[in-house]
Amino acid sequence: MAVDSAELFSELIRYETELWNAVEARLRQVHGLDLSWFEPMQVIERTPACRVNDIAEALSITVGGTSKLVDRIEAAGWCQRRSNPKDSRSSLIELTAAGRRLLAAASKTFAKELDLHFTSALAPGALEQLSTSVRQLRAALRSRSAMAG
Repeated sequence: MAVDSAELFSELIRYETELWNAVEARLRQVHGLDLSWFEPMQVIERTPACRVNDIAEALSITVGGTSKLVDRIEAAGWCQRRSNPKDSRSSLIELTAAGRRLLAAASKTFAKELDLHFTSALAPGALEQLSTSVRQLRAALRSRSAMAG
């Protein structure tokens, strides 16, 4: 059976949107946290000497948008910026104690929600293959973009 690329594209995009909405609804319900804030908080937590550029790169979003997002997370009291001793033009971002507590609790909810949507729908071998395939597709796309740019 030949794969219809346009149909595959549509299915991937719709699944991403539906999955995002389901996970975000759960995070909002349980923690009052948007998924668009949860993801940068994860990056901040796992990235030593985290900068806005690090978050933007990790999430494949613009630096300007990331900076505004960090401003909002900071205003909520979940992260803070401090001067970067190695580069006066940038700041280092770290989670506050409240941000770390929120992220730890939300991470458990996030994992349970993903398990509900992934492991209940696909056998382990199929899920592993899907994960491998998506990583390969993203790597190929980044490679082509780098060559074109």
